[in-house]
Amino acid sequence: EYEEKTGRAHRPLSPKQNVRKNLDFEPLSTTALILEDRPANLPAKPAEEAQKHRQQYEEMVVQAKKRELKEAQKRKKQLEERCKLEDSIGSAVLTWNNEILPNWETMCCSRKVRELWWQGIPPSVRGKVWSLAIGNELNITHELYDICLARAKEKWRSLSTGGAEVECEDAGFSAADREASLELIKLDISRTFPNLCIFQQGGPYHDTLHSILGAYTCYRPDVGYVQGMSFIAAVLILNLDTADAFIAFSNLLNKPCQMAFFRVDHGLMLTYFAAFEVFFEENLPKLFAHFKKNNLTPDIYLIDWIFTLYSKSLPLDLACRVWDVFCRDGEEFLFRTALGILKLFEDILTKMDFIHIAQFLTKLPEDLPSEEFFTSIAAIQMQSRNKKWAQV
Repeated sequence: EYEEKTGRAHRPLSPKQNVRKNLDFEPLSTTALILEDRPANLPAKPAEEAQKHRQQYEEMVVQAKKRELKEAQKRKKQLEERCKLEDSIGSAVLTWNNEILPNWETMCCSRKVRELWWQGIPPSVRGKVWSLAIGNELNITHELYDICLARAKEKWRSLSTGGAEVECEDAGFSAADREASLELIKLDISRTFPNLCIFQQGGPYHDTLHSILGAYTCYRPDVGYVQGMSFIAAVLILNLDTADAFIAFSNLLNKPCQMAFFRVDHGLMLTYFAAFEVFFEENLPKLFAHFKKNNLTPDIYLIDWIFTLYSKSLPLDLACRVWDVFCRDGEEFLFRTALGILKLFEDILTKMDFIHIAQFLTKLPEDLPSEEFFTSIAAIQMQSRNKKWAQV
């Protein structure tokens, strides 16, 4: 339009325009403007300046080509790695389904299976492996889950209609406590993996999570609902059917370490912290001294990690891999993972003060590289003066 208005539409192409026409590649940016003619009301470019601009432009094109080639190579490498990962997952799924799961009792403790376990359980068989590894010592059935859920629904109805005084005696705790616990469940569900938006009101798993937590509160009124439980139940829901998730959830919380924390058994919790510090000093003496100097005790960061089994602090895919090995090795792996995290960030943490360390450990970086993370955990020695974790 500009050319038509100024009568320049039929002017022959300038040497600069010819250069542009002959280029086989042109970056999509304003850098090409340096080859444009100056407006008619300005004097033309000197030959030296035009030559300089042409040279600059050609250099820019070369650099743009290099960048494009580099990005293409990077994309190709990522695609190859992804294909390789998918092939290895596919192969692992076949091994788990055809060899390991049908012969669970004889194969679960073999060296081959333990090595495969460390590499991460494929998502499609993860729930089944977790169920088998956690076990069902409490002999909970699907029918018992239905009974506990019906009981929970009855309580919710009673509370919503104002009959909170009903059935206090056989419930084992006061109506006020029950009501507070119920409200806490509602609040916690909305805080559970908020980025996923599947456990919040209106989400596909909101009612399932509410049901499992309510049923557990009725199944174990002596424990009740404790903050942090919603994250554990949510991870199980993502990998198991509802009733099976309840069975795994109840058995998992019945393990000595989880029971000590969820029932707030101060004596036993302090024993766990003291044992952790023994291995902390053994593996990371420099960081241990730094934490001591800043009065940073294990309860400040460990409680949240243990309560949620790392599902709140770590990216979800990484947390699931921690769960994989936790199901294999038991409570020891939770504390080994804690030391692996401290080892991975040792250089950063030694430069921080109390407040910054506490903040950093509460919410770990989202872009944690999984292989580097597990290499760090693998480097932790869980043996102190010839004593293993359980003995310490």
